[in-house]
Amino acid sequence: MQFARRLEKIPPYLFAEIDRKQDELVAQGVDIINLAKGAPDKPTPTHIVQAMHQAIENPSTHDYPPYRGTKEFRLATARWMEERFGVTGLHPDTEILSSIGSKEAIHNTFLAFVEVGDYTLIPDPGYPVYRTSTIFTGGESYAMPLKAENKFLPDLNTIPEEVARKAKLLWINYPNNPTGAVATLEFFEELVAFCKQYSILLCHDHAYSEMAYDGYKPPSVLQVPEAKDIAIEFHSLSKSYNMAGWRIGFVVGNATGIKGLAQVKTNIDSGVFKAVQACAIAAYSTCQEEIQSIISVYQKRRDVIIQGLQSLGWSIEPPKGSLYVWVPVPQGYSSTEFVTLLLDKCGIIVAPGNGYGAAGEGFFRIALTISEERMHEAIQRMKDVGIRYQS
Repeated sequence: MQFARRLEKIPPYLFAEIDRKQDELVAQGVDIINLAKGAPDKPTPTHIVQAMHQAIENPSTHDYPPYRGTKEFRLATARWMEERFGVTGLHPDTEILSSIGSKEAIHNTFLAFVEVGDYTLIPDPGYPVYRTSTIFTGGESYAMPLKAENKFLPDLNTIPEEVARKAKLLWINYPNNPTGAVATLEFFEELVAFCKQYSILLCHDHAYSEMAYDGYKPPSVLQVPEAKDIAIEFHSLSKSYNMAGWRIGFVVGNATGIKGLAQVKTNIDSGVFKAVQACAIAAYSTCQEEIQSIISVYQKRRDVIIQGLQSLGWSIEPPKGSLYVWVPVPQGYSSTEFVTLLLDKCGIIVAPGNGYGAAGEGFFRIALTISEERMHEAIQRMKDVGIRYQS
């Protein structure tokens, strides 16, 4: 029995490997502080859990769900997009699709649009699924480097003409994983114009749309006039409402993009459990005070990490969005070497920047998903062994 050759091109999923290393060390009795994985650690809000109790008792939720999502879910999603972003006119039948979180929808978009030899334009560093899904579909990924000097935004002028003409998808993700960078509507306008020029489907992974700090509110690419002509946007309730394990999200925007994704989904999965969709509708009604209480937890943790790193010599600014802090490694270390040092000397797990692409070399990523107490302890462990930043 032999694996398909495509698997030889795909490394183990970054967080699966991190989990494996953690399990090994825990078995050896090491007290591990895991600052690597971006999974919310707080419970789902009570009113959402109560909605699940009610929905699951209703026999009408027990049969197969509609592939595109229930009518109620799609209408509620359209209302949420209008209330949150001012995006109006989304048609629930042709421009909205439920998804099992966002990861599967991202992958299925590649299956719908990418053929052997097609280019995909993907951020580097970026969510690993963009690159692996390109491999699965036989396409060629063209990395768009995200550099600090450009505020971790891709420079569209560096994309060769021949690549742009053969590209099917262009992926962006703001607030960004892993850099924590944010983007303006003006930049989104540039992206929409570029993708229209070359007939590229613009895909905005907006999983962190609500994870923003200091009063910042991330925009939707669909706020750009005529963006629906060329763009689709992927949302997930995982981070916004502490619902990572519930696996619910949605995709909105260009009708052709939604149609292609829906055609793949109807042949691969059977939709999202109707009771979970009912819970998502309940989540949309979460009051702003409760949402802000969720965000404030992460903002306080962000500040602990930033201040702690600054006390160790890092000159670093607090990110305005996402669940992550993107940190340069000290001089003389590669990403992997410094991550290994933190693990061996401090029992701290962080994600190496090069796990998100070649342009991530020289950085590591900290996730804001453990308690402030454990974050203070992580900083103290680094102090105790003499780890400091030197440029």
